[in-house]
Amino acid sequence: MNQKKLVDKSNLGAYLLPGRIKNPNDGIYQATKSEELGLGTLWLSERWGNKDLGVIFGAITQAAPSSYIAAGTTHFLTRHPVVLASMAMTLQSLSNEKFILGIGRGVAEMFQPIGLPNISFEHLIDCVKIHKKLCNGEVVNYDGVLGKYTDMQLKDLPDVKQPPIILGAIGPKALKVAGTYFDGVILHPFLTPSGVNRCSEIVKDAASKAGKDPKKVKIYATVVLASDLSSDKEEEIVGGRAVSYFQNKNYADILVNFNGWDNNILRKLWDHPLLSNLKSSADQTFTNKELVEVSRILPREWLLSGSAVGTNEHCASRLREYLSSGANHIIIHGSTPDQLAPTIDCFSR
Repeated sequence: MNQKKLVDKSNLGAYLLPGRIKNPNDGIYQATKSEELGLGTLWLSERWGNKDLGVIFGAITQAAPSSYIAAGTTHFLTRHPVVLASMAMTLQSLSNEKFILGIGRGVAEMFQPIGLPNISFEHLIDCVKIHKKLCNGEVVNYDGVLGKYTDMQLKDLPDVKQPPIILGAIGPKALKVAGTYFDGVILHPFLTPSGVNRCSEIVKDAASKAGKDPKKVKIYATVVLASDLSSDKEEEIVGGRAVSYFQNKNYADILVNFNGWDNNILRKLWDHPLLSNLKSSADQTFTNKELVEVSRILPREWLLSGSAVGTNEHCASRLREYLSSGANHIIIHGSTPDQLAPTIDCFSR
């Protein structure tokens, strides 16, 4: 990798308002700090009640006009296709064509209480095709797994190109769908650089087989970062967050396999009294701090090799390592832009 890419901060981004928050106004302050640091992209993981994607990003386009803004992620079935496409095109216009729509499949615990089905790959493929047509101003008629839609169209579109649409993907099949039908992929936290490389190869291969230029399908690696923190705070940010991800049996095995780790450790985690009878996701039930004790079941090597932890210099080096592994962009998670100045300074040097 050439020196220019190593000091280019435009391929770094960070989450605004990570985790469970009370005041969405904090995102405005974090966004202005990101502008000062020169980060390329601001990310938001949508949560109902206090992190509405359209509302927050509408404000961010005016508070941090130099930044790309990216959903990391929202979901197809929680908005009518016309409403989602309308929001995407409006944000694309407000941001001067710097909006990226990130889509996730979601989990049953989120969808069942509001009467939505789980999103299958068939849902995903049909939804992304419909979305791109609507953003292009086409008339869409559809009768399939999503239901029946007649003469859908956005007639008053702004004069902007449609925003890229990328998929949050974990397993091999989802990665292939991302490479085939989407413009990029958001990789899961706690992948090692080697794991990122394996995922990247699957995505690029699928893009090539679909007749697309694999270089144009972008790889976004999510890296949990905790630099120069006390051991207690580090455990909360990294360990507690790791439990909330590895607790999910639907994809923890896949993540561990990509990293070449021992699956048997997951069984010990799942058998912990705090998690064994849990009916919802851990991050919806507990704070990261409350999950620290559980996180000590996980080998420290997992946390160190699957994130960026330690001194600012070491964390900056880890970000470069992920970029060298096949990622085009890094999404920093766990630390907000107002906390990143020392690490970004090291990265720039």
